[in-house]
Amino acid sequence: MRDTLIAAKAVSCTFHQGGRPVIAVQAADFLVEPGDRIAIVGPSSCGKSALLHLMGGLVTAASGSIAWPGLGAFSQLRPSQIAMVFQGPSLMPELTGRENVSLPLLLADGDPVSSADAMAALALFDLDALSDKLPKEMSGGQIQRIALARAVATRPKLILADEPTGQLDQATRDDVLDRLLTSLADTTTALVITTHDPDVATRMRKVWHMRHGVLTTGPGRLEIAA
Repeated sequence: MRDTLIAAKAVSCTFHQGGRPVIAVQAADFLVEPGDRIAIVGPSSCGKSALLHLMGGLVTAASGSIAWPGLGAFSQLRPSQIAMVFQGPSLMPELTGRENVSLPLLLADGDPVSSADAMAALALFDLDALSDKLPKEMSGGQIQRIALARAVATRPKLILADEPTGQLDQATRDDVLDRLLTSLADTTTALVITTHDPDVATRMRKVWHMRHGVLTTGPGRLEIAA
């Protein structure tokens, strides 16, 4: 258990909508181990994003327990141990592509991402030409790929990615997944993604299902609803 990245027992997440509590994640039990490749699938608004935010320590559990035994102190989870790739735009608009990739560890206590490392991460996703461009000069798909490059550049123990290929066409999606999985092949970095795309889900080693906030981590039929 000491090397387990995340251990959760009956963990729940609640948010308020119109002044009323809504349970986004209901009593979920799960483990994330080094080297895991996990896809979380399910219909829209079923709690997938809320679960990722719980994993990343971005929201507080309403009940149950969640711990990060293999990642160290909670205060050091992000960005040195956990890299987050959000579904919406997350780049700093006033920074270039290279500067956005370099940013996370500048905010942490660890060694910052060097310019060379940032350029290597951009090159990994064939984004060299965007190194000196601002986000307003990029397409939505390019911004999404920059966010993936930023996640890889920090060399985290865990990458949590919310619909990371959602704005990419099929050919670009396949290319990005190939590049991402190849870059992680000889590492113990775990990857957890949410997706509506069955082709993306089947590239992962484990598929978890969510419906109405209920998580099922065991094997089962792959069903993805929009």
